Amino acid sequence: HPLVRLHSECVTGDALGSARCDCGPQLQEALSLFNKEGGYLLYLRQEGRGIGLLNKIRAYNLQDSGMDTVEANEHLGFDADLRSYDICKLMLETLKVTKVELMTNNPRKLKALDDLGIEIVSRTPIDHGMTKDNKNYLKTKTEKLGHVFDPHMFK
Repeated sequence: HPLVRLHSECVTGDALGSARCDCGPQLQEALSLFNKEGGYLLYLRQEGRGIGLLNKIRAYNLQDSGMDTVEANEHLGFDADLRSYDICKLMLETLKVTKVELMTNNPRKLKALDDLGIEIVSRTPIDHGMTKDNKNYLKTKTEKLGHVFDPHMFK
């Protein structure tokens, strides 16, 4: 069963090396593992948890004023996470993959693939990229979005 990473586009983290998130380091770790072990990266065009780059920048400004990532999205009139994973079914079917080892910390991705009929054989955590700049962001992802990180990371 192949190792699979669903990675939502993050121009600021993936391409520009932003320390505000853990996206760039997670992408690099996934690519490194795929280089050693094989697997598939499904790169999804869903910038800013589905709100787009412009709104993500607006959310960043609100975060600079004291809001967390969830509060900022909600203040702009969005849900905390608008991403959809439906396209993954077609992508995996094209690859003839029905069972995966999913590289994620996000339980929504596990549920989404399960709902699409993709069997999750196991979950591989991807605890990479915490910095002093994004520690509170990752804590918010854990507390408000249910992401699973090693609790010792926040001590």
